[in-house]
Amino acid sequence: MDRQRALVRVLLDREGRTYAEEAGIRLADRPGPLYQLLLLTTLLSTRIRAGVAVAAARELFAAGCRTPQGTAATSWQDRVDALGRGHYRRYDERTATMLGRSADLCLQRWGGDLRRLHRDAGGDRSQLRRLLTEFPGIGPTGADIFLREAQAVWTDLRPYTDRRVAGAADRLGLPSAPDRLARLTGGNDFPRLVSALVRVSLGQASIGELTRAAGAR
Repeated sequence: MDRQRALVRVLLDREGRTYAEEAGIRLADRPGPLYQLLLLTTLLSTRIRAGVAVAAARELFAAGCRTPQGTAATSWQDRVDALGRGHYRRYDERTATMLGRSADLCLQRWGGDLRRLHRDAGGDRSQLRRLLTEFPGIGPTGADIFLREAQAVWTDLRPYTDRRVAGAADRLGLPSAPDRLARLTGGNDFPRLVSALVRVSLGQASIGELTRAAGAR
């Protein structure tokens, strides 16, 4: 247990930033930040490097896509250009179309406020995942991405993990079961730990370096 706690502390110290934080989203249970997380999730759901998706999200936010109303007010070409500035080029035209359709759905179905989606799900994770997959470009993997990050503010979701997180935890010798993994850190740190484990699974963090650093503590 001491070794596991030391490893968790190293993970948090070295890789403990959420993807929302990296994209400049001040995540809160408010319509704007939740929509920004939805947009980021759409970009992360494509087979493209996470760093490119984060950079593209920042460019889209700068272009006015911080709310569904803002995205709907941009032109398709505005979105293509913003994606290009973020080097999100392979899927830029298709993604620009999806983002426009997603903003429209957010406005028409949820009044621009994803807290309504959360309330409608009534605490049912399966229902939340189903509702999220109605957005263009977000499948089951994308729903997991959104909920991994959203648990920072939708605390009824905690502890939320998925197969990617569980696999990385297992490779590091940490518990793969969400409840057992959560006991190794405070509740507010858990979303950060989950993001760190995602980076391990993507090869963005070296297992050898992390375990050596934990052993030196």
